[in-house]
Amino acid sequence: MTIIVDGPLIRLAGNCGAEDAEILLSRLQEAPESQIDVSASRHLHGAVVQVFLALRPTVRGMAEDVFLRDWVIPCLAAPP
Repeated sequence: MTIIVDGPLIRLAGNCGAEDAEILLSRLQEAPESQIDVSASRHLHGAVVQVFLALRPTVRGMAEDVFLRDWVIPCLAAPP
């Protein structure tokens, strides 16, 4: 499993596919205060990135994925 829920922390690990977007969306809707740890993720499908951009959760860690590290995470830190 690529999404591991540990209390208020959601860990993304390995390659997160499109099917993970629905799981992530549901969890963030149930607990919007959750933080996302991407330090163990290697790749995020565009659908997962869309959940990030739509709900703007707090992201911890730094991903190996260059696009996520250089473009997505800085966008989440910027005001909407």
